[in-house]
Amino acid sequence: MLYWFLKFIGLGPWLKAIWRPWVEGAENLPKAGGAILASNHLSFCDSFFMPLMVRRRVTFLAKAEYFTSPGIKGVLSRLFFSGIGQVAVDRDDADAAKGALTAGVRILAAGDFLGIYPEGTRSPDGRLYKGKTGVARMALEAGVPVIPVAMINTDRIQPTGRKLPRLRPRPGIKFGKPLDFSRYEGMAGDRFVERSMTDEIMYELMQLSGQEYVDSYAAKVKLQTGAHLGFGAARGMGHADAVGSTDADRMPVERAG
Repeated sequence: MLYWFLKFIGLGPWLKAIWRPWVEGAENLPKAGGAILASNHLSFCDSFFMPLMVRRRVTFLAKAEYFTSPGIKGVLSRLFFSGIGQVAVDRDDADAAKGALTAGVRILAAGDFLGIYPEGTRSPDGRLYKGKTGVARMALEAGVPVIPVAMINTDRIQPTGRKLPRLRPRPGIKFGKPLDFSRYEGMAGDRFVERSMTDEIMYELMQLSGQEYVDSYAAKVKLQTGAHLGFGAARGMGHADAVGSTDADRMPVERAG
C-alpha cells in the first residue's frame, strides 16, 4: 500500500512536477508476467525515477544496510524500504549471492518486475562497467525476458556524495526491446552461457545509453581508486568487493560506495 501511495499521491506527483522525467520505449514493457529491468546505474535517484515511470510495480534487491542501520534514521529507513516492498540482501554473508538469486527468482516467478543494476554499484565516472552474471542466472532460472533500461542525466542531477539533487537537467529513461534468452533454456549454471548473456545485456545498455564501456567491474575500479586514501576508505566500499569472490561477482545488488 505504501508503494502505491508514494507513487501516485505522496512522492510521485512531486517528482514528476519538479523534474519532468521523459521516457522512450515504454511500449517495450510487458503488460503481464515477470521480467527483469536491467539498468545502468549512475545515481541514487535512479531507484526513484525509473519505477516512477513504470505502470507496474518494480521490486529491487536492496542492500541490508538500509534495513539494519541504528538510530532514528535507521528506523525510518527500515520502515520506508520495507513498506515499499524492497527485499534485503546481506552482502557480507557467505551465502549472499545465493540468497539474492533465490529472492530474485521468487519475485519473477510471481509474475512481477525485478529491477537490477548488473554493474553491482553506481558508476564511479559515468562510464558503463562490466556486468555481474547474476542477472543472467535469474533470467534463465525464472524463464523471463530482460528489458535493458538506460538512465539519462541522473548522474548530473545527483552525483555520488551529493545529498540534495539538482533541479536540472531533466532525467530520462529509455526502455529497450526485450531480450529473449529462451535459446539457453536449461543451461542455468553454465558460466560461459551466463557470461555471454550478461555481455549481450551490457552491449544493449551501451547502445541505449551512449556510455563508454569499460571491461572491468566498477567495484574493483572504486577499490583501486580509493587505495591511495588508505585502508579505511577502501573498506567503506564493502567487504564483498574487497575480497572479489566468485559469488560476489554474480551479485547484481548495489554495493556500498
